[in-house]
Amino acid sequence: MNEADLKAYLSSSGAFLEGHFLLSSGLHSPNYAQCALALKNPMWAAAMGVALAEGWKGARPDLVLSPAMGGLIIGHETARAFGVDFIFTERENNVMVLRRGFSIPEGAKIIIVEDVFTTGKSTLETAAVVAACGGEVVGAMSVINRMGARALPFPSVSLLKLDLTAVPEAECPLCRAGVPAVKPGSRKF
Repeated sequence: MNEADLKAYLSSSGAFLEGHFLLSSGLHSPNYAQCALALKNPMWAAAMGVALAEGWKGARPDLVLSPAMGGLIIGHETARAFGVDFIFTERENNVMVLRRGFSIPEGAKIIIVEDVFTTGKSTLETAAVVAACGGEVVGAMSVINRMGARALPFPSVSLLKLDLTAVPEAECPLCRAGVPAVKPGSRKF
């Protein structure tokens, strides 16, 4: 899967949005990548999962783990490509936890898979769950990386890097202009 084809598909699927968005990180942006619109196509979702697995050069994972909601489909497809099980974390009382009988075996090598990296907050919260269970995060993956110069504390792979504006509310020109912000993500504040 090449970058140009992926960009064209994301655009045609409606995944690239413009407006005034309140991101899950709390930052504001005139751009939003709604990967759910792209991942609704099973053929493309599978192809993206394969591309992520093929792009990985690190240790083979024992398990793929994603934070709910955005990482569920791409995490599942990446786990399928690796031939390993897939589980997910979710928020309970605003804290990332394992539920539904999921567990991480002591010493398991884990790759965290997300739809979009923005600040890395969900990835780091998910990594803390892995550490608390005695597992080891060997890396992280995403369809889109919009982190800019920020980096995760472990190796990462993304299919597409986008330089999209994301600023604190106090610095947001759209807020100053009185444009209402929309919160399209899954995290509740």
